[in-house]
Amino acid sequence: MAEIVRHPDEVYPLMKLMVAAKLIEKRTPLQPHWAFCYTTLRNVSRTFALLIQHLPTDLRNVVCVYYLVLRALDTVEDDTSLAIEVRVPILRNFYCHFYDRQWQFSCGTKAFKVLMDQFHHVSTAFLELDKNYQEVIKDITKRMGEGMAKFLCKEVETLDDYNEYCHYAAGLCGLGLSNLFYASRREDLAPESLSISMGLFLQKISIIRDYLEDINEVPKCRMFWPRQIWSKYVNKLEDFKYEENSVKAVQCLNEMVTNALSHAEDCLTYMSNLQDPVIFHFCAIPQIINMGNLTMYYNNIEVFKGVVEMRRGLCAKVIDQTRTMADVYRAFFDFCRIMESKVDHNDPNATTTLKRLEAILKTCRDSGTLNQSRQPNYYIQIIFLFIILAIPYISTKIP
Repeated sequence: MAEIVRHPDEVYPLMKLMVAAKLIEKRTPLQPHWAFCYTTLRNVSRTFALLIQHLPTDLRNVVCVYYLVLRALDTVEDDTSLAIEVRVPILRNFYCHFYDRQWQFSCGTKAFKVLMDQFHHVSTAFLELDKNYQEVIKDITKRMGEGMAKFLCKEVETLDDYNEYCHYAAGLCGLGLSNLFYASRREDLAPESLSISMGLFLQKISIIRDYLEDINEVPKCRMFWPRQIWSKYVNKLEDFKYEENSVKAVQCLNEMVTNALSHAEDCLTYMSNLQDPVIFHFCAIPQIINMGNLTMYYNNIEVFKGVVEMRRGLCAKVIDQTRTMADVYRAFFDFCRIMESKVDHNDPNATTTLKRLEAILKTCRDSGTLNQSRQPNYYIQIIFLFIILAIPYISTKIP
């Protein structure tokens, strides 16, 4: 309730998002394998499930399968209860199992374990896709599996290692999406470097967010913060958890955030070239939300104490308001200005951080669209939404 009082403009988009999620749940396909895919999609990622199910019909099933395949691959990589010798061959040969309707591999927890235990449903769905889509998914999965297997046996030491790991973990995912959009004939083929940057930006932000979860992973932690960065500040990465290292922890965090900012301009260029409005919306929402999260992480010691993320209401507002590239430029501009105001000039990376922020701000200004963003009248919309929601209840009371 306190959040509603402080942010009343988020009430309508949040309610609208909840209604949309409920409507989508009712549209679950009847075929068992597709029903499993969409139910599992909602269980492993509600935001992506919502965005995927708003894609054009010819892409919806394709991206659903693609997302589940990569989540399954990621589940194998992340399950530290399994020996490396067990996971490496599974990762390298994962793409081969798409053609086996009986294959499964038990690992992971909760919804991810369900995904792995019943992966045959995903394979069945995969085999119904057009051959062009199958080839893209198979190729990306093969390359990602090889890269993930490599880094199971290798620590992330240098910045080159860090970029290479993020390339395998998410850069290839961005490349695959671009290739799927192109195969659908809805988009031109995007430059490979821009497609990869879209994934790198999201992956690096996730790595920053997951510091505490990854360092506390049992039976064995896995960390992706590069030694080349964190060793400037402490002797062991886990030292950031302790209060006495809070100043050094924040300085290291700010360097990690600054590193992630290096991909933001590529992301803006990529999104500005998209033609299909629904594909644009699908790509833009995660980028804006993660730019918002990155702004929250900057100079914030709470990252080392738990998960820090944007309010759900603000995320809903982003989803509701993002329609054009002007909205994206405005969001990035506003978040960059907020981050700029948080920069401590005594921070060892302050100069680099400000330089990267100014480059993003300039890109947004040069677009000439910053004054085009619109602010809906949510108060009127809230009233209409309440009326719509109340109609079924009122009708049951009328004799």
